Amino acid sequence: MSFPVRPGKEEALRERMRALGVREEDLEESFVRSGGPGGQHVNKVSTCVELVHRPTGLRVKCQDDRSQSMNRFLARRRLLDRIELERKGAVSAQQAEREKIRRQKRRRSRRSRQRSVEDKRHRSATKQGRGRVGPDA
Repeated sequence: MSFPVRPGKEEALRERMRALGVREEDLEESFVRSGGPGGQHVNKVSTCVELVHRPTGLRVKCQDDRSQSMNRFLARRRLLDRIELERKGAVSAQQAEREKIRRQKRRRSRRSRQRSVEDKRHRSATKQGRGRVGPDA
């Protein structure tokens, strides 16, 4: 099977699959119609690739590109990323980003808000004290 990428990238994908112990026989591949941008082409041709890794049960869907063969390559890369994350047990970058946004949006405590307002008043008073110095002031 060949993908529309440079041979080096394809070989890197195969090497990564070997390193993680993922075989082509373990993958269940299906094609569905894409949606979104891409015009009439994506509406008429089944370019969206859905990969299922049978041993782990992980499912990945890819419709990033208009070409089915490129989506097949990208789906495999995405699946390997997911398998690697699961094996490492590390928190994914997306989860960390979501957590960061959740912390930012969380309401501040009353004491924290009061402290912030006091600091602003103090800063304002300091700035107002900076008047012109001289005879016409």
